[in-house]
Amino acid sequence: MTSGSLSRYEPMEPEPRAAEVPVSERSRGVALGLAFVGGVFGLHRFYTGRIQSGIWMCLTFGGMGIWYLYDVVVVAAGDFRDGEGRRVARWEVSDAAIGPAASERRVSDLEDRMLGLESQVGELAERLDFAERLLAQARERGNLPKT
Repeated sequence: MTSGSLSRYEPMEPEPRAAEVPVSERSRGVALGLAFVGGVFGLHRFYTGRIQSGIWMCLTFGGMGIWYLYDVVVVAAGDFRDGEGRRVARWEVSDAAIGPAASERRVSDLEDRMLGLESQVGELAERLDFAERLLAQARERGNLPKT
């Protein structure tokens, strides 16, 4: 149709969405813990890559406590931004923050520990069997009272 009104056959154009801000790989839980415990010294800002403001926060003791309290609330609300402008919104610690090689190394370390524990449990089982056999032999000889 040539008029300004829409007919029921003309497709409606979707409304443009606001540009979604990417989410940081940093953990919101870690940032909140650092803000609560060491926020006066700007530990959460160092963690999220905001080094310059972290230094200023450390020098001013968290803006005499006001900046510190503000940051605790902002981090808890999920509106805190990292050094690259991304929201720190994820609660879990991602593998991207620690690196994929580190997670693979942890898995191989766990496998090695499990194999070590398995061999130790096997040795303990053998020692227990040996001790039970010795006790049974001692009972047969009459050296130990039967209980």
